Amino acid sequence: MDRVFLDANVLFSAAYRDGAGLLALWTRAGVRLLTSGYAAEEARRNLDTVERRERLEKLLAIVGIEPEAPGVPLPSGVRLPEKDEPILRAAIAAGATCLVTGDLRDFGHLMGRRVAGVLIQTPGEFLRE
Repeated sequence: MDRVFLDANVLFSAAYRDGAGLLALWTRAGVRLLTSGYAAEEARRNLDTVERRERLEKLLAIVGIEPEAPGVPLPSGVRLPEKDEPILRAAIAAGATCLVTGDLRDFGHLMGRRVAGVLIQTPGEFLRE
């Protein structure tokens, strides 16, 4: 079973619009969805209506919330903005097989690469497989 870690922007986008295409992640067979409290809180903070925050909470109810992992080292040569390091650290600590993120600005240089065993992909790439 794939262990797929969702970045905050994926959670946000899935909750933002009723019927969002990203909801396909929640129905994918053979997948265990994961995130962290850090990512969930970032998504909550950026959703602007009660309805959207309620959709997020329904989605989070079936996602494993993994603990933060500040002590997990990033492999040498892997550089991320400080705000994104907790996402990758938590994905590594959770034993995720994949980190799904739409953040091309900060994770773009890692797309399609494995970092400490975690494949970094966009939602579209993951869903096409």
